[in-house]
Formats: sequence, structure tokens, C-alpha cells
Amino acid sequence: MAAVCTELHPPREFSLIARHFRPLAGPAGLDLLDDAALLAPPSGREMVIAADAMVAGVHCLADDPPGLIARKLLRVNLSDLAAMGAIPLGYLLTLAAPRETPDAWFAAFAAGLAADQAEFGLALLGGDTTATPGPLCLSLTILGHVAPGRALRRAGARAGDGVWVSGSIGDAALGLAVLTGRLHGAADGPLAARYHLPQPRLALGQALAGIATACLDVSDGLVQDLGHLCRAAGVTAEIAAEAVPRSPAALAAGASWLETCLTGGDDYELLFAVPATQEAALQDAAARAGVAVSRIGAFRAGPSEVILRDGAGAVMRLARGGWSHF
Repeated sequence: MAAVCTELHPPREFSLIARHFRPLAGPAGLDLLDDAALLAPPSGREMVIAADAMVAGVHCLADDPPGLIARKLLRVNLSDLAAMGAIPLGYLLTLAAPRETPDAWFAAFAAGLAADQAEFGLALLGGDTTATPGPLCLSLTILGHVAPGRALRRAGARAGDGVWVSGSIGDAALGLAVLTGRLHGAADGPLAARYHLPQPRLALGQALAGIATACLDVSDGLVQDLGHLCRAAGVTAEIAAEAVPRSPAALAAGASWLETCLTGGDDYELLFAVPATQEAALQDAAARAGVAVSRIGAFRAGPSEVILRDGAGAVMRLARGGWSHF
């Protein structure tokens, strides 16, 4: 009987990985040919690990450019590292896309990842790809490292500490309003850009060690995320709405959009507690990082709550505190 030779072709999944994702892998990713990565963390450092998911129609618009979706996915995870004061090391990606997704979409998605890998200094370690009958679903697990005992934590704010925030608040929420037709503006303007491409404050986060007593990133809305700091430390935070930094574009939207700015989320700025004795050091650190910081209030003894005051000092009541995932 003559021998039969069957030429084996890789399934589409593996061809897709080879074309678009293998070029993103660093040495620890082993060319994405094995079931797991081999990663040696830097000597004497603690690992920092975080994960975030994005679902089309929930965390991004279904027709957003794939390169921007990829970059936002990576950046929101980098923001979690920034909030811990960590240095990026690598990431794992899980991608579930409708079966009819064209190859050009994956090419643009991978190009977006490549651009931000180069900007932020990390590489793909591995992950998984699969088809789904539902919307696009993405999950990214990011790894970083920090000096032992130097990670920024949510718990630690003390009565008398100032409430500080980086950058400006509200642009991303207003950008989503622009893109969905609820607010007049350009789809390629500054508000939409902040929605599509958050700026992880890595340099500032790394500089806050020894200065800030508590920190997190603003992902679900300033007021709601400030509440997380209050609950972790058992303190009250009192802030002034007029002290919350807003960009010229956000201010131009008008006073009726203030609550959206305070509760809309997707800012990915750092929100942190700083004692008065460390304010000069904070300003120096922020200047070196090239990021503006603003004092918007203070923590005080009291129940775990956020008190928001208007320009006249009256307590403001909000319809909601921020974004809910369920």
C-alpha cells in the first residue's frame, strides 16, 4: 500500500495569531508557540497584576476604529499600574470576535497595540483568541513591578490629607456624548480624543511613592471613585465642584454638563491623598512628570462618604455617583 502524505494546515486561529500577534510578542512570550509565557520578574521587585475587560456596545462603540479600541484596552490597564506606582512589564490578551470579523480588522487592531507597546515599553506575553456569536469581547491582564512596600494603595488616606487629582476631569464622558450625538462637537475633536485614547499617568504614579497616602485611577466617575478611597480608609471627603479641573472644551459645554463630568468616568486620571507636609514634593514630582495636579478638597474624620459643595458652599445632590458595571 502506498504511503499517504497529508499536508497539515494550521487552523485559522493559529494563522491569525502568526500574522498579527506573534510580531507583538517579546522574548518571554516564546513566539506565542507554547501554552504559557516564561517571565522572570526583575530582581528584588514585587509583581503588580491587574485585568480589565471591554465589550463592544458597553465600553466602546461597536464602530470605533479597531486600532483605537486596542490602544484604549491597553491604556486602561496601564492606568491601573499607574495607580499602584508600577512599571509595565507585559500583558496577556484574550480576544473573542464574531467569526465574520475581517482580517483587516485584526491587522488594524494589532497595529494599535504595536504603537502603544513602543510608546509604553512592554510586549505581549500570550493569551487566547476565539469566535463568539455575540459582540466583540476583550480582556487584558497586565503585569508590572514595583519596589517592595512601595505600591500605592487605596487604603491610607488620613483626616487632614488633601484630595488631589491629575489632569482634567470629564472630557471622556463628554467625548462619548459627542460621539453618540448628545452633545454638539467634532468626532475628531479633543473630547472624543480623550474618550478614545486615555493617558495613563505612569510617570506621576511612580513619583507618588512616599508622597501620596492613597491612590486610585478615575475610571467609574470622580465622585464614585473618591468614595472608594473613603471606604478603604474610613474617612469623609469634602470637595468643591468648582475646584475640579475641567478642560476648556469641557467648560465650553456649559454648566448643564457639570454632573456628567463629575460622574461620567473614563477619565483615567489619578485621584490621591496627600498630607500638607508633602504638597511641595508633590508639585515637584508633578512638574517632573509633566502632569498638572489640582487640590479639590480634603479628607476629614467622619463616616465613609463624599460631600460635594457648589460655589456657594451648599451641598450638591447628584442623580447618580458614577458608572455601575452591573
